[in-house]
Amino acid sequence: MREMASSQARDTFPRLLLQHAQVRGDKPAMREKDLGIWQSWTWHDVAEEVRAIACGLAEMGFIRGENLAIVGENRPRMYMMMTAVQCLGGVPLPLYQDAVASEMLFVLLDAEVRFVFVEDQEQVDKVLEIQAELPQLEHLLYDDPRGMRHYTLPFIHDIRELMAMGRIHNRNHPDLLASEVAAGAADDVSVMLYTSGTTGSPKGVRLTHHAFISAARGGADFDGLTADEDILSYLPMAWVGDHLFSFAQAMVTGFTINCPESAETVMTDLREIGPTYYFAPPRVFENLLTQVMIRMEDASVVKQKMFHFFMAVARRSGAEILDGQPVSLGDRLLYALGNIFVFGPLKNVLGMSRIRVAYTAGAAIGPDLFRFYRSIGINLKQLYGQTETCAYVCLQPDGQIKFDSVGKPAPGVEVKIADNGEILVKGPMLLKEYYKRPDATAEAIDADGYFMTGDAGLFDEDGHLKIIDRAKDVGKLANGAMYAPNYIENKLKFFQYIKEAVVFGDRREMVCAFINIDIGAVGNWAERRGIAYSGYTDLAAKPEVYGLIQDCIEQVNGELVGEGALADSQIHRFLILHKELDPDDDELTRTRKVRRGFVAEKYAPLIDALYGGRSSQFIETAVKFEDGRQGKVAADLVIGDPRTFAIDRRAA
Repeated sequence: MREMASSQARDTFPRLLLQHAQVRGDKPAMREKDLGIWQSWTWHDVAEEVRAIACGLAEMGFIRGENLAIVGENRPRMYMMMTAVQCLGGVPLPLYQDAVASEMLFVLLDAEVRFVFVEDQEQVDKVLEIQAELPQLEHLLYDDPRGMRHYTLPFIHDIRELMAMGRIHNRNHPDLLASEVAAGAADDVSVMLYTSGTTGSPKGVRLTHHAFISAARGGADFDGLTADEDILSYLPMAWVGDHLFSFAQAMVTGFTINCPESAETVMTDLREIGPTYYFAPPRVFENLLTQVMIRMEDASVVKQKMFHFFMAVARRSGAEILDGQPVSLGDRLLYALGNIFVFGPLKNVLGMSRIRVAYTAGAAIGPDLFRFYRSIGINLKQLYGQTETCAYVCLQPDGQIKFDSVGKPAPGVEVKIADNGEILVKGPMLLKEYYKRPDATAEAIDADGYFMTGDAGLFDEDGHLKIIDRAKDVGKLANGAMYAPNYIENKLKFFQYIKEAVVFGDRREMVCAFINIDIGAVGNWAERRGIAYSGYTDLAAKPEVYGLIQDCIEQVNGELVGEGALADSQIHRFLILHKELDPDDDELTRTRKVRRGFVAEKYAPLIDALYGGRSSQFIETAVKFEDGRQGKVAADLVIGDPRTFAIDRRAA
């Protein structure tokens, strides 16, 4: 593919690939762990496979401008397929690999997809389940041949067959791909990512090469990223964060993408790779911390005491040392000892020993959780962005990290606050349009070219942006006090025992909460106390567990009482749900954001019980099991009344 490179500007992803194949052709571009062994592809290997895939697609009749769906875990050929489609002027459309068939159906119909590329037999079966409802589907391609021997339908193809066909096509038409790549423009749509559908049907967000390359280059320059970085690519390819950090920035800088063997081996693979650059949503950092705390509870008394002693040192000085701020000599010496005995081994267990910079985004991260990672020496930073902005709006500069902000506007981005408190942004990273939705596009971008994010926020005295909540979710209690549910929920989720929280209070006299316990953390806690249980529903109903969660809520209430405008948002009543909120039951999006309106409607009797003063409430709920069966879960839920604290109105 080297001969295809020219002096053209590197303003599209295919042209960036060609540049890397020329400049660093023998350097590793991608790795994948398969059967316990890491396999590597150099930039030259990737360019050659992309050529074969693209030519195979051309032979099959794929045309410029059409969409090709990609469904599966992070795999090198999934990323290669993206670039191959872009080489032909097409638009890759990644879907969430854990989406059920009915969820895939909406997107495949909406995007008018003729070609679908999936990872394995599981994904093939999903497509076949809805095949009758996809009259436009012509070709179903797969990567992993295991289990596919008896699938003989003529429209199902092994990608190796496609590549063999492509190599023959390339010999017969050696100039075709070069001309297709040359015909591409920076303003062409490079990818379509569907929104999570928190408040309605998902929308296809069409983003250009220029938008994503601008975002990737801006972030790389901001943090000094080079071709020497290693990143573990394990987050859903359909999520804008993965597309920016794993695909776009790798294409811009030339660093190496590493794909884990499976979701179950991510932690092991993370330790083996030792990435220098890391990205995860808050829920991943929450889960990692939960695992750490569970392990510490099982440790010896000596290790527990040492851990808690040095963590106290880290809390008061670790983040300041990381930011280069003045710290007493005594704390510096204690921190150095802590690094030998606690922080260093802990980072090694987490696979974070080599990390230079780590980012989190996708939802607000609790300040306490943020401080924990920075206090042990991990340069964790927040960024702010959305699907429509290539996940690129605000970044936190080194040495200027604030736990309650998302940093300053990123290079090339303008941010302002509307009169109603909504955050408005403008820059090269904005979407081109919503697919087949000119009405939605017109509503999202104002007359001055600013994208209306739907988030409420404010700038502090240093120009750092603070996100309060979704603008539509920020409300008022009955007494007129401000109410920001997401802020309260994040405080609750800092505790390792709380996996999910949903709070209510808009236009009501008090705040109440639904809680999902973390079955791993609470189960471990219960077992060490000899509390027997038969499953989630049984464990969630235990009086001891209610006491545990009530303690957590009372700690949050104690913090809220000192937070001025939010002091009235203390939680007065709560219950522990009898089932985990689940994307398969439509209660969460595939990015695990709560569908607040749906949850409120589905569990309306529980909300009525919370505000009606009842001490318990019976509920029966329909659920979907992993194998597709449906059933019901029923329980009598106890309602708890945690302690609240008097508010000093002079301080508030």
